[in-house]
Amino acid sequence: MTSLHPTVHAVTERIRERSSATRAAYLQQIATLGARDRGADRMGCANVAHAFAGMPQNDKLRVVAAKAPNIGIVNAYNDMLSAHAPLQHYPDLIKEEARKHGATAQVAGGVPAMCDGVTQGTPGMELSLFSRDVIAMATAVSLSHDVFDAALMLGVCDKIVPGLLIGALQFGHLPTVFVPAGPMTSGLPNNAKAKVREQAAQGLVGRAELLAAESAAYHGEGTCTFYGTANSNQMLLEAMGLHVPGTAFINPGQSLRQELTREAARTVLGPACAPIGRVVDERCIVNAMAALLATGGSTNHLIHWVAVARAAGIVIDWDDFAALSHVVPLLARVYPNGSADVNQFQAAGGPGYVLRELLDAGLMHADVLTVRPGGIREFTRLPGGEDGGTERLTWTDIGASGDDAVLRPAATPFSPTGGLKLLQGNLGRSVIKVSAVPEDRHVIEAPAAVFASQAELQAAFQAGQLDRDVVCVVRWQGPQANGMPELHKLTPPLAVLQGKGYRVALVTDGRMSGASGKVPAAIHVSPEAHAGGPLSRVQDGDVIRMDAVAGTLDVLVDEATWQARTPAVMPPVQAVDNGHGWGRELFAGFRRNALSAEEGACSWL
Repeated sequence: MTSLHPTVHAVTERIRERSSATRAAYLQQIATLGARDRGADRMGCANVAHAFAGMPQNDKLRVVAAKAPNIGIVNAYNDMLSAHAPLQHYPDLIKEEARKHGATAQVAGGVPAMCDGVTQGTPGMELSLFSRDVIAMATAVSLSHDVFDAALMLGVCDKIVPGLLIGALQFGHLPTVFVPAGPMTSGLPNNAKAKVREQAAQGLVGRAELLAAESAAYHGEGTCTFYGTANSNQMLLEAMGLHVPGTAFINPGQSLRQELTREAARTVLGPACAPIGRVVDERCIVNAMAALLATGGSTNHLIHWVAVARAAGIVIDWDDFAALSHVVPLLARVYPNGSADVNQFQAAGGPGYVLRELLDAGLMHADVLTVRPGGIREFTRLPGGEDGGTERLTWTDIGASGDDAVLRPAATPFSPTGGLKLLQGNLGRSVIKVSAVPEDRHVIEAPAAVFASQAELQAAFQAGQLDRDVVCVVRWQGPQANGMPELHKLTPPLAVLQGKGYRVALVTDGRMSGASGKVPAAIHVSPEAHAGGPLSRVQDGDVIRMDAVAGTLDVLVDEATWQARTPAVMPPVQAVDNGHGWGRELFAGFRRNALSAEEGACSWL
């Protein structure tokens, strides 16, 4: 048996020690809930009658008289999200499969699911981050009927999976399995799409050409094919042992996809499926962090998985990510960290290959609970149907990488360290995704250009005011200011400037996910400007040094001058606009209560 890497052990132990009181309280809570009689036996007759009034008669007899297990389904289906459109018919499959095994299933509730791809650069994007907490609340409302013996979470995309996970952990006594829908088939390659976006930013192509390229890239059901937050979600769920093994990146419409959905029902009913509150412990969280780093996954998870951990009574911070990043190698090159899409990643070996390499190198905990009897090792194998069919699932060893340009073994990785770095200095604490940034751009020192919004930066770019070495500071983008939107619209103009040979970087208290790509970006700067953070003191022309090698982020202003400055305040035009229209006023309480990005931007603690 491979011994655990000492750094992985040390990080896990300090998380365990830091979380001892909150984790103990959480475990006591779920133990109390799990010790009660089942809902149909415990509740009053009127409660029970209401709970099962809409069921077919045979199902009523099963759940009440025969005391059959009852699965609660929480569904994030809508057909606005390509990744969630296939979920429409999953409940029927699950109910049918449950009946085959003497059980019942009910759709306990639905949760909202928005598409960041639709809302990028619009006021609706200011609802995006906090939609995670709305989803968590909706999940809790769904399960609050309290007549369920197990749960299935149907959801895929950016805020939806973290929200479902946070909500499910409030009912940590229930065995719970997550059910994805898979990625869309490959369309226009991501690099080609990015090139057209840069050409559009320069005015070299028009709207018709840009729309044609975007439509060729995003063309059907399933997740987007780049390795952003949605697909990172699926990687992390595999690493946490919360999926049917190998289910993450099987395309919608495949017969195998349907059988894996049925297997989710069989799994959650199985005696080996442990309650989710026990599965998600310190080791499980560390495994997810290692998988994120090894694949160069979405920086959004430095916010979301902090919140997920807190929902299970576990306290993690960016120092933990940074320590792991020093020893976890980069094993995958998937766009924007490379040219491959997630279908090529899957063909090369996918999540199972990565997990096997990490386990064999002692960079993941092997002794963890999962939803399956064989533990986390089951998640290192590839699912398929017996003799090409789907009547019975089989899992096979993955073997060597199918493409060394996409996946490499831990012994010969793309990089000896993970794709994320912690930056800290007199501008606060932030993170940078370095896995796609050229090495000659890991250190940038240049005068600042300060903006109050991404629209201001785009206008300056169009006016030719940024054709120089520059560190663009975009502030008032944190959780308390405007809900911390992603600033994807900045990627094309900044990439154009970098392509011209200028030394360019972005510093912001907003989010970029993986979209910063090859442009160095210090994101999630905490404390945010609206909370009086250091970004509120930066002025045009201040020299900023971003050093991803040393892990520093500083403004090079003498201390006396720096301390004498009065912090700026959010411009009146944004203060007036913020929180009004597009439903944003309904989220005012979220903004007021939000913790910092490093604390998960939680609105419920």
